[in-house]
Amino acid sequence: MSVREKFEFDLKNLRDKLIEIGSLTEVALNKSIDALENQNIEKALQIIEDDYRVDDLDEEINDLAILLIAKQQPVATDLRRIIVAIKISSDIERMADFAVNIAKSTIRIGTEPLVKPIETIKKMHEIATEMLSLSIKAFNEEDVVLAKKVADMDDQVDDLYGEGMKDILMLMESKSQYLEQLTQLAFVCRYIERTADHATNISESIMYLVKGKRYDLNT
Repeated sequence: MSVREKFEFDLKNLRDKLIEIGSLTEVALNKSIDALENQNIEKALQIIEDDYRVDDLDEEINDLAILLIAKQQPVATDLRRIIVAIKISSDIERMADFAVNIAKSTIRIGTEPLVKPIETIKKMHEIATEMLSLSIKAFNEEDVVLAKKVADMDDQVDDLYGEGMKDILMLMESKSQYLEQLTQLAFVCRYIERTADHATNISESIMYLVKGKRYDLNT
């Protein structure tokens, strides 16, 4: 295997690891909202226990990226691919942390009946996880059109976040005995909103990878 072939092999390995960390995080996010809706404490605990897999992969991606830079001294385009991989991995790892945070909120709420249906939260979550899935696809295919579409979806999450928080704040006034639960649901809304922001960050990284310039898509 030539030096270039070895480099291409390692780059593919880096890309495969990113797709894997994205898949693991998407699963964790889906499990977290299911645990909340069904108040499944065991599932919430499992999400927290499984988070090490994402952390380990993030470290592997960083180690491989640093090794590639140090040993191969890549040219500009390849260097961008490696730098972007580190950035995207970091964004995905943060999203996995939000899945853990949702699981922790689920545990804090416990089995106390939910004060309100979480339809708005579920809709936010559905869009945010789709953003993650599409952003990984956009990275793999280096598709700037799809990356821009992901960034545009963030507005829907922001609108739902405003709507959900308004409902929660009104309930805090009328059902103050459920203040702790409502506070946790407010946190969950925030975690999902931040998840969507990180998916938008990934879109920005893809634009930088393909275009060689930085774009602010979070406005």
